[in-house]
Amino acid sequence: MAGNAAQEKIDVLIYGPSKPVIDGGFPANFVLHKFQKQSDLSQISPDVAARIRGIAVTGLVPTDAAMLGSFPKVEIVSSFGVGYDHVDAKYAAGHDIIVTNTPDVLTEEVADVALGLLIATAREFIPADRFVRAGEWSKKGFPLSPGSLRDRKVGMVGMGRIGQAIARRLDASLVPVVYHSRNPAKGVSYKHYPNLAEMAKDVDTLIIITPGGPSTAKIVNAEVLKALGPRGIVVNVARGSVIDEPALISALKDGTIMAAGLDVFANEPNVPEELRALQNVVLLPHIGSASVSTRNAMDQLVVDNLKLWFEGKAPLTPIAETPLKGR
Repeated sequence: MAGNAAQEKIDVLIYGPSKPVIDGGFPANFVLHKFQKQSDLSQISPDVAARIRGIAVTGLVPTDAAMLGSFPKVEIVSSFGVGYDHVDAKYAAGHDIIVTNTPDVLTEEVADVALGLLIATAREFIPADRFVRAGEWSKKGFPLSPGSLRDRKVGMVGMGRIGQAIARRLDASLVPVVYHSRNPAKGVSYKHYPNLAEMAKDVDTLIIITPGGPSTAKIVNAEVLKALGPRGIVVNVARGSVIDEPALISALKDGTIMAAGLDVFANEPNVPEELRALQNVVLLPHIGSASVSTRNAMDQLVVDNLKLWFEGKAPLTPIAETPLKGR
């Protein structure tokens, strides 16, 4: 590990989409090797692979055990985004590799999008916009929206930083909040439900902001959607994997629930035609944190974590699975 980063050469892999803040954020002694896709990594020579000591993961590119194992000297993986289910944290922990993510700097931005998506879905903003653009308003009035925030109770699926920020916005909007998570969140007064289906029976809205990965895969399933009921709205700003997508499509088609607002999908950017054809769903292209200022802050945190590590200091945001030792 380095403590004299200003003099030594440090080889770093930039893995994923090119981003100006990351590409241009390192001092001259950092030697950057840029590859956007997993298939591109085969172009890295064994000599270069043996020198890589840090990896900046700039998007949702697979960073699995096989990929990490190709770089025997890697010390740190600095991953863009709060979610890191695309990074094999278990492998990293077992091989003394620190993994960092970019929490906090996007909390308020994603919370804004979640609330906006809920309102747009409940009050049918997208159909209303199309109605005006088509010149229909001069012919007839737009129908009253069946949905409203005024008579809703929201069940949060997840109550971490972003979940709490969403809940604060709902508090200000006078919308009651409860939540489901594996364990009760510290310092939170909202009612906790250990069982998701039981919570769904007691609310009519689910806002999903829980980590992805095997432990949460398809936890919002047909049973949960049925429990939510015909006034139900589902908003997902977490990971597409958290929802059983075929079950959601069926529930939207047959009236099991009323509507959905989705920023994430199971196989994005590929969104099923059945979803795209439905009128009772609002679809966003994973823009939860996608403002210039927030994305720049996230990119800078990716860079800062790597720079601090190679200065012999503690990175700012290590994940729980790879706690720091000796710094």
